[in-house]
Amino acid sequence: MSDDAQFNPAPIKETITYKDLQKIDIRVGTIELVEDVPKSDKLVRLTVNFGDHKRNILVGMKQERDDPKAEVEGKQALFVVNLEPRKMMGELSEGMLFDMGYDDGILPVLALPEKSVPNGTRVG
Repeated sequence: MSDDAQFNPAPIKETITYKDLQKIDIRVGTIELVEDVPKSDKLVRLTVNFGDHKRNILVGMKQERDDPKAEVEGKQALFVVNLEPRKMMGELSEGMLFDMGYDDGILPVLALPEKSVPNGTRVG
C-alpha cells in the first residue's frame, strides 16, 4: 500500500505493564539460510544465527515474496526467542520472526536494525 491516507490503523490493544513487556525476549539474528519446507505452500525454514547459537524458525513467506531466499538471506532481523516452540508441517519452529504489516493486511516487511549490531543483541 503506497498511500498512507488510505490506511486506517487498528485500535491500540489493551494497556500492559512494563513488567509484562519485559517477558518478551526480542533479539537480533542474522538469517543465514532460507530453505523450502516440503509440502507447504506457505512456509520456509530460516536458519538464524543469534551469536551463541542458531535456531530454525519457520515463516509463512512463500506467497508474500517472489524469492524469499534472495530477499532475506544474509539480513539481520528481529525475532521473538522465548516463544514456546511450535510444530508446523512436521517441523519444529524455535521462535518467531518479528515483522510488520501482516495483521493489517499489508504485504509484510522485516523489522530490521538501522545498522549492523552483534547477533543476539536484545531489543529494549
